[in-house]
Amino acid sequence: CAFCAQSSRHAADAPVHGLLDEETILAKARAMEAAGARRFDLVTAGYGFTEDDPDFRRILAIYRRLRRETRLELCACLGILTPGAARALVEAGVTRYNHNLETARSFFPRICTTHSYDERVATVRAVKAAGMEVCCGGIIGLGETREQRVELALTLRELDVDSVPLNILVPRPGTPLAHVPPLPPEEILKTFAMFRFVLPDRLIRYAAGREGALGLLQPLGFLAGVNAMLVGGYLTVPGREVEADVAMVASLGLQW
Repeated sequence: CAFCAQSSRHAADAPVHGLLDEETILAKARAMEAAGARRFDLVTAGYGFTEDDPDFRRILAIYRRLRRETRLELCACLGILTPGAARALVEAGVTRYNHNLETARSFFPRICTTHSYDERVATVRAVKAAGMEVCCGGIIGLGETREQRVELALTLRELDVDSVPLNILVPRPGTPLAHVPPLPPEEILKTFAMFRFVLPDRLIRYAAGREGALGLLQPLGFLAGVNAMLVGGYLTVPGREVEADVAMVASLGLQW
């Protein structure tokens, strides 16, 4: 994907490592739970998994341990899934799967060429069929038009997703989108409001990029329609301290 610092096709400086060990993941989960997080997500880079993949079996074992040793709701973001892999995640205790469409179908070929939009849509449908909630959104500020943002919102409504994470592009050196100009804060807030209009009863979730793109204006996102948020870091992009986000929510009189 053109925005991705983890792509093997780009000369970005993202760290490269294998699957984290169980103890590292458990320690992070406990720390996030103590800080106030309610859900915990395991994320991998790559195309995706079948139910027979050895790494996938290791991930399932980690989820079973997380279910036993924490009170967190469990999420996954593991790329393209087969229906069998989706069912295996449910059996391991995962209740929500994140698989973003990234952008509108009409703009997708300019962003990704290694797989199709239909493959992403098929994964969303497989996840729903397995009984998980679907967390599915995208990234704004890739160079798409306003009309294409509306197109994405309408597609998400058609797919009946449960939660919509909205990322704001963080241009990373070494990627094809490194020099894309940032969206003005007003444009970002208008986009949030449009998604709320199209998806009035869904979770619209603050995600990566909000800290740099909005800065002190982040509380306005909640007035524009955001009613959920990711906290902590975002893959190769650091976030704020969880305590700062908890304090921001409390200052608005909202319930964490």
